[in-house]
Amino acid sequence: MPTDNFNTIPLKPALIDNLQTLGYQQLTTIQAESLPVILAGKDVIAQAKTGSGKTAAFSLGLLHHLQEKKFRVQALVLCPTRELADQVAKEIRRLARAIHNIKVLTLCGGSPMGPQIASLEHGAHIIVGTPGRIEDHLKKGRLSLANLQTLVLDEADRMLEMGFEETLTSIFASCPSKKQCLLFSATFPKQIVSLSEHIMVDPVTIKVESTHDHSSIRQHFYQVESDNQRLVAVQQLLSTYQPESTVIFCTTKVQTQEVSDLLYAQGVSCQALHGDLEQRQRDQTMICFANKSINVLVATDVAARGLDVDNLDMVINYYLARDPEIHVHRIGRTGRAGSQGMACSLISDKEARKVMSLESYLGQEISTEPLPASSSDNTLMSKAKMVTLQIDGGKKQKLRPGDILGAFTANQQLSADDIGKISVTALSTYVAVKRAVANKALKIIANGKLKGRSFRIRKLTL
Repeated sequence: MPTDNFNTIPLKPALIDNLQTLGYQQLTTIQAESLPVILAGKDVIAQAKTGSGKTAAFSLGLLHHLQEKKFRVQALVLCPTRELADQVAKEIRRLARAIHNIKVLTLCGGSPMGPQIASLEHGAHIIVGTPGRIEDHLKKGRLSLANLQTLVLDEADRMLEMGFEETLTSIFASCPSKKQCLLFSATFPKQIVSLSEHIMVDPVTIKVESTHDHSSIRQHFYQVESDNQRLVAVQQLLSTYQPESTVIFCTTKVQTQEVSDLLYAQGVSCQALHGDLEQRQRDQTMICFANKSINVLVATDVAARGLDVDNLDMVINYYLARDPEIHVHRIGRTGRAGSQGMACSLISDKEARKVMSLESYLGQEISTEPLPASSSDNTLMSKAKMVTLQIDGGKKQKLRPGDILGAFTANQQLSADDIGKISVTALSTYVAVKRAVANKALKIIANGKLKGRSFRIRKLTL
């Protein structure tokens, strides 16, 4: 539950003032318990779930200690995926905007190396990145951590699960021996303890139970006997409930792609998210799911890390997670902000051990129920209400969301209500528009100009 006001924490006045303008009022539990310790300069091991406010906790801590006039890398935040790194960097920039000339640089795999090298030559205060790319820059001598004050490992359990232990060890060797280490993790496998012993000095351990109210989530368990039955069960659930936004969790990359392809072939607005996809595909998928032009995202646990989507209607566990904590983390993505969420898990007799483990963890008996009856309608799901249009121009062409909105609404061609989220990246702009006006919106840009220039545009989702 939320606790004290941010004014009770001895943060820099500029940070406090900015928090007030951002609407941050009360500290979450993880912030109240960890921030005073972080500000005191101590090492911290914190267990906290997604949505608990942990990003703001470590971000405010490293910003408080930052010496803005010292233009050297003073803080390094390591994340398991580019999606999470981008999300963290965005939050740090928001929290730092009242402190002038703070430079936050994101270094992740899957992005062109050239621009990163050029940015590193200009320097930065804070680096946010994935282990592999950070190690690469360190080995090539392009990145120096000689002035590092704060090292943050966000979602440390996932980095270990993805096989980054050796890479992390290499990065630690490039860090000064005297620094503050902040380790945040949703789960605590044994490797976490081993990792902390190598890099931390007398760490303070903080464990915060999930701040998510699981009473707002309806959990349903359905018995299945085969993979074919699992797919049929998913089809029946989607057909019956017609959720606007659903994540289906699978255990392997191959399985994730297969389920996505099968649903897509049946007309579902659906895409897969897993580590074998190119970074460009992953970025576009995340944008389309967040702007509601994709109804269903089929994902592995690792790929879905950092998923930031409002009002997620349903989570489907195609297979039970191997760890009960991961199960709770999965279902905690629905039913947020006071809305009613739904979590549906498919289980077979072969998963008896997982079921027993989950029962023990939840403190309740799990009983299965019949699947909802199949619909006689041939249509599995309604199409997504929005369609994403991709414009071949972005920040480098000086395009801004206001330019795009202005072009669509000029002369009342479209209403502002017809336009959803507008995401501007370095070289592309993604615009969600209502399906009914998608073709009209396409013609407005194709036949017109933005900033006096013509840009190509296409539909990214059908």
